[in-house]
Amino acid sequence: MTTTTGPQTTPDTLRGAVRGTVVTRDDPSYDESRRVYNALHDRRPAVVVHAVDAGDVMAAVRYAREHELPLAVRGGSHSVAGFGTVDDGLVVDLSRMRGVRVDPAARTARAEGGATWGDFNHATHAFGLATTGGVVSTTGIGGLTLGGGMGHLARRYGLSCDNLIAADVVTAEGALVSCDNERHPDLFWALRGGGGNFGVAVSLAYRLHPVTDVFGGLSCYPLDGGVARAWQEMITVAPWELNSILVLALGPEEPFLPERWHGRPICAAFTCFSGPEAEDEKVLARLDGLGPVIGRFMERMPYPVINTLFDEQLPPGLYHYWKGNFSRGLSDGAIAAHMEYGATMPSLESDTAIFPIDGACHRMGPEDTAFAYRDADFSHSFGGTWTDPADSDDNIAWTRAYDTALRPHTQEGGYVNFMDTDDQDRVRVNYRQNYDRLRTVKRAYDPDNVFRLNQNIEP
Repeated sequence: MTTTTGPQTTPDTLRGAVRGTVVTRDDPSYDESRRVYNALHDRRPAVVVHAVDAGDVMAAVRYAREHELPLAVRGGSHSVAGFGTVDDGLVVDLSRMRGVRVDPAARTARAEGGATWGDFNHATHAFGLATTGGVVSTTGIGGLTLGGGMGHLARRYGLSCDNLIAADVVTAEGALVSCDNERHPDLFWALRGGGGNFGVAVSLAYRLHPVTDVFGGLSCYPLDGGVARAWQEMITVAPWELNSILVLALGPEEPFLPERWHGRPICAAFTCFSGPEAEDEKVLARLDGLGPVIGRFMERMPYPVINTLFDEQLPPGLYHYWKGNFSRGLSDGAIAAHMEYGATMPSLESDTAIFPIDGACHRMGPEDTAFAYRDADFSHSFGGTWTDPADSDDNIAWTRAYDTALRPHTQEGGYVNFMDTDDQDRVRVNYRQNYDRLRTVKRAYDPDNVFRLNQNIEP
């Protein structure tokens, strides 16, 4: 039997109130139930509720309030900051709520809050439809969308939150609220970029777009500031159907990259072109212009496949520590910082990713949604990923030094989904002009800050 610590609960009443599974510390499945994607967060909740419907979530939230238990919400479990778990509290796990219903005539889809982008893309692709959603298929739709949501279709169709058209939310009172532009519009506005501050999103509805096959993959180059400058020039003038993420990493041990580049610092353009196949050669010509190509994997593929290309490299159980910033362009100072730290990348799993967030992302104004940085052109994500817990201090120190070097060359705030546990002091600047309005919504729906395990907006 597992040794118990912290406050004890009496979950029999909770078991009687839910259809899903209630797991406590003396259950054989406890260690599996408490595990999250980022192994850096090895926490011991008092109880984990594997919900199967909104009623289960409502009962779990009420139980946590009644017993004064800290409350964590877990969807896809990818929170780099480990917000999907908590010591001595209650975890609402949505991973059994993964249904997706597509309306092909209306070009919409409604998905349960525990669905991953792999689930979503599989369901919508059957109808030749898609929406913007992440770059790793095991990422949950809820956490990514509520933070904003970048992905391969962002330049063409906007952020994930721009394509959100409705949501069902369990509030801090344990009530179910449906919101959209007409019903509870203040809550709907806040959900689109405000993170998990306002409740548990048990159902999300999206606008879909005609996307079937895409031309995508990796084009690799030596680590060089000239490649980064050329990539910025390319993406600035490229059609919105062309999305490309600039990646700095150590060369992967893949057949398309010569062995002499394995483990050496490289740049890569992770590209997704959702335009017509007849223009694929033009895309290759653009990528050829970035610098000497040292390896390439590019082909036509079903859209869902491109979101799986990094799944094997980033399985659950690795250790992660990230930072993030926005910028209006890539200045020489920013490129120099990226080159310096790209040259000392600590592991094959670590990387820097610079996402373009121009194009259709700029159709929305800075106050149209809670996602405030509509003037930014790029979102920088960087940090260590490693396999041995003994390497934690070195990876965290490297990431913090990288952040210190990059900050003078970027905007004050960054993307909340790239923030870690020690970034609470950045919450106000991450939301900028929208912060005070978000606090007003927070006071209306969660005045006691029940949902505080997030990049927290205090009521």
